[in-house]
Amino acid sequence: MSPTLRQMRALVAIAKSGSFTLAAETLHVTQSALSGQIKELEQLLGVKVLERNTRRAQLSEIGRELYPLFDKMIQDLDGAMADIANRKALKKGLVRVAAPQMMACTLLPEVMAAYRGAHPEVQVKLVDCPVENVSGRVFSGEVDFGIGPERDPAAEIAAQLLFEMPFVLVFPGGHPLERQERVTWADVERYPLIALEGQFTERLLRDVPLKPYNEVTFMTTALAMVNANLGVTACIPYAAPMVKLYGLRMRPLQEPELTRRFFLYTKSARSLSPAAQSFADFLFQFVSQHEWRTPPSLAL
Repeated sequence: MSPTLRQMRALVAIAKSGSFTLAAETLHVTQSALSGQIKELEQLLGVKVLERNTRRAQLSEIGRELYPLFDKMIQDLDGAMADIANRKALKKGLVRVAAPQMMACTLLPEVMAAYRGAHPEVQVKLVDCPVENVSGRVFSGEVDFGIGPERDPAAEIAAQLLFEMPFVLVFPGGHPLERQERVTWADVERYPLIALEGQFTERLLRDVPLKPYNEVTFMTTALAMVNANLGVTACIPYAAPMVKLYGLRMRPLQEPELTRRFFLYTKSARSLSPAAQSFADFLFQFVSQHEWRTPPSLAL
């Protein structure tokens, strides 16, 4: 058998105070209970840990050897328990989130800023990456969770719907489409379409028979190309801040009105930490209270 935590605390308290009375007060126990803990420890070890031939409680040779070991174990344990309590109370903690580049430079910074206002001691680390890499970051454990568009089911990855938004078309100011009251997918066929490579565009082409003029990895690249009058691009309304930054126009796409669903991805066999769960809950609440709508007359 090994010494109990109470026995170790009893020895350490007596060693620090040099008195049964003070040690008992420190531990909030009676002197008889404290004496009993020391007797049990000595019986367990088969040796004396205290010398009782003086008025002052003194450690024996074995007691002096055990004291620093017990003290360090108690400090390490108390520190670990305090850290857990702080994390549970959201007084500290680290949250790691993976998101596609466009979401990482529009929606997520807004959420992070609002969350920090409520929980300033929790650090949220944003990992921006190509949309196809989000699930991989989650699977490897590099991040607590990821956010991205709908993907084919993957083993050990759980998906929870975050929001669903319609496609919008982005084009330069003065473009012929700006004069139209409504913009349809058939209208897009008349202009070079700059699309994202991978499953995002593959899923789109299942619904509308378009042939992209160019496919790029990041939506910011597509917006820069649109800004250079190289074509038009389709995106989701949450990208509005970046569209505005480029001075472009954004209009809803109709006939048909297509939407894309975005999910929060987690590893199935892994529970979120208190901080990560708190940020995830905050994200869902933030999205539910901030609807991105793009009126037909919007000119960014």
